[in-house]
Amino acid sequence: MNIDFLQTNVDITNLSNFRTLAYTRYYFEIHNRQDIDKIEEIIKFARNNNLKILFIWWWTNLLFAFDTYEWIIIKNCLEWRSYDKDTKILEVFSWEKIWELAKNLETQYWQDLWHRFIWLPWTVWWAVFGNAWCFWLEIESNFVETEVLDLESWIIETLNKEQVSFSYRSSIFKETKKYFIIQTKFDLNEKIEKYSSDVDNIDFRENKQPKWNSWWSFFKNPSTELSAWSAIEAVWLKWYHYNRVFFSDKHANFLINDKEWWSWQDLLFLIDLAKTKVKAKFKVELEPEVRIIR
Repeated sequence: MNIDFLQTNVDITNLSNFRTLAYTRYYFEIHNRQDIDKIEEIIKFARNNNLKILFIWWWTNLLFAFDTYEWIIIKNCLEWRSYDKDTKILEVFSWEKIWELAKNLETQYWQDLWHRFIWLPWTVWWAVFGNAWCFWLEIESNFVETEVLDLESWIIETLNKEQVSFSYRSSIFKETKKYFIIQTKFDLNEKIEKYSSDVDNIDFRENKQPKWNSWWSFFKNPSTELSAWSAIEAVWLKWYHYNRVFFSDKHANFLINDKEWWSWQDLLFLIDLAKTKVKAKFKVELEPEVRIIR
């Protein structure tokens, strides 16, 4: 049994910001609610043929550690936004980009509450999934609810903030693969911060972070006392190059490549080296923010 709307043998190199040359056996894009209805059929096809499914909601956080993905990739492309300037309620589909939303809110509605999210390379899906954080401003602060498709019951339901269970760079969506995020509502009436910050994030992104191919910060900070970049510096990997892959000398938690195509083998070597050295020195595990797909 085959599904005629599934593409086959698709080049997915550009679906990852690391640009490791890669292909997938099956591929499908979701652009509207009619496409959402096809997810059930795809999952049944996958189960009948013993195939795994990978949902992609933003490419910058993915590292493909393979040459060919022998399963199914479904890419979320749902785009739509609505902002009520009187109630300050924002409703968006999950493929909308956070930095574009933040910039549009400022330029069109004089709403600067999300100013720190300008240049944040995440979609709404990934921002909710990983509780996007930027200079003490988290996405959960303005979150109201999100519409999801339950991939087990095929029922569309709405989850509130309590049900989403936000925590540091995490949510219920990281703990379970049960949900497909469709649409999210935010209340932008009040800025709620864990700590106040006067950092100029535009200057920071422009002048204090490297411009090479990268995914921004690669590892989570192990604790409030120990940052990932300082740990990598402390084990002398800030200036270490392995073939064409290295941690930036401008920001040690940026994993960089100085050529068009990346070698996933070189990337994994340097990632494992950093984890090993940091664990030996600090007795902590570096945890990637990037999803490594093997």
